[in-house]
Amino acid sequence: MARTYIADLHQHVGKEVQLHGWLYNKRSSGKIRFLLLRDGTGVVQCVVVKANVPEQVFAVTDTLTQESAFSVRGTVRADSRAPGGFELDVTDIPKVYQVAAEYPITPKEHGVEFLADRRHLWLRSARQHAVLRVRHRIIKAIRDFFDGRGFTLVDSPILTPAACEGTSTLFETDYFDLGKAFLTQSGQLYAEAGAMAMGKVYCFGPTFRAEKSKTRRHLTEFWMVEPEVAFNDLNDDMELAEEFLEYIVQSVLKDCAGELSVLERNTALLQNVKKPLPRISYDEAVEILHRKGQPFEWGNDLGGTDETVISEQFDRPVMVHRYPAEVKAFYMKRDPQNPKVALAVDVLAPEGYGEIIGGSQREDDLDVLLARLKEHNLPQEAFEWYLDLRRFGSVPHSGFGLGVERTVGWICGLDHVRETIPFPRMIYRITP
Repeated sequence: MARTYIADLHQHVGKEVQLHGWLYNKRSSGKIRFLLLRDGTGVVQCVVVKANVPEQVFAVTDTLTQESAFSVRGTVRADSRAPGGFELDVTDIPKVYQVAAEYPITPKEHGVEFLADRRHLWLRSARQHAVLRVRHRIIKAIRDFFDGRGFTLVDSPILTPAACEGTSTLFETDYFDLGKAFLTQSGQLYAEAGAMAMGKVYCFGPTFRAEKSKTRRHLTEFWMVEPEVAFNDLNDDMELAEEFLEYIVQSVLKDCAGELSVLERNTALLQNVKKPLPRISYDEAVEILHRKGQPFEWGNDLGGTDETVISEQFDRPVMVHRYPAEVKAFYMKRDPQNPKVALAVDVLAPEGYGEIIGGSQREDDLDVLLARLKEHNLPQEAFEWYLDLRRFGSVPHSGFGLGVERTVGWICGLDHVRETIPFPRMIYRITP
C-alpha cells in the first residue's frame, strides 16, 4: 500500500491508509490501545480494538515502547476531539522497524542541561517541532520576500581574510601557506560588491562571533540574511526593513497558527507588526531612558536592558537611528548634518527580545573610508578589494542584517535563543 503522511489525512477520510512513524505515547483502556504516532508531519491517535484485529497484532501493541518505529494500517476517521482532527481505526501493524530502548526523555519535567545534552532527541518533542516549523516558515518568507522583489542571492564566503565587525570576536584558523583565515562575522562586505554588480542583492548563511556572552540572546554560530541595495540611503533602508519585517511576521501568523498555539504564544503584539514602524533617533532613545530612570550616558551603545526599556514604550518593533559613530562599524557613513552620528539603524523587537535588525548607509567616499580603516586599526591591504568598490563606480548604498535566531525567538516567544536552532553553539556548548 502506498505511504500516506499524517498531514494529508484530511484527504483520506473514510479510506484505508498506511502510515509510518514513531510511537510518541500510548495508553490502554481495557481491550483498547491508543497509540499516538508521529511521522514528522503531525501526530495521529491510532485506535487498536482487540476485537477488530488479529491476536498477534494486538499483542504487538504491548511491545511498543516510546519512540519505537513501526507502520500501521487503518481507516481514517474525522474526530474533532483528536489531535489534528483525525483518528485511525487500526486494522493491522504490518511492520515493526525497531522496538526502541528505554527513552531518556519522558513526559515529565527535565532540566535545561539534561535536554541540551540530548538535543538530538529533544528535537522530537511537540514544542521543538513547532519551533523548527516556525523557523522554516520564517526562512521561506525571507527568501520569498527578496526573490519576489527582484533581489539576487549572492553567496558570501565563510572563510575570510579579515574582520568585518571588529577583531575581538573572530574565530581564526590556519589557512595553508597564506597565514590566518577567519570565520565570517557577516557577509555584508561581499554583499556590497554584489550590489555594485547586480543592483540589489542579499546573502544568507551562517555567521560566527567569538563573543564571550552568556545572555539569552547570544549564540556563537547563527544565521543572518543581509540585503544590500545600490543607490539606497538610510531612509530607503528603513523602509525596506519595516516592509521586510511585516512580511515575515504576517506570513508566520497566516501559516503557523497551529505551531504558535502549541507554543502558547500570545500573538496580540505580533498582529501589530505592520508598517509604518515607529522611528526614533538615538537622542530620543536616550531621553526615554533618562525619563524612565535608567542610568545611561550619551555615546554608549545600547545594552540589553536599555533596549528592553525603550521597546516597552511601543506596541510593535521600534527603529532607533543615528547612533554615535564611535560605537558603530568603520564602514557606516556619518551623517553630513552631524558627523558625530552614523547613518545607522537598529530595529528593536518588543517584549525584551532586543535588536533583530542592524543596518546602515555605507560610506561611499574612498578617502573617508581609508581614514576609518586607520582609526579602527584595520590593515588596509586586507581591504584593498573592498576599497576598489569606491574606486570604480562608487554610489550611495545601504543594507542591513537580520538575525534568524533572534527573530525566531521573538516570534515564538521563547525564553532563550538556544531553542531557535537545531543544534545551538554557545561559549559553553559545542555538543551534540
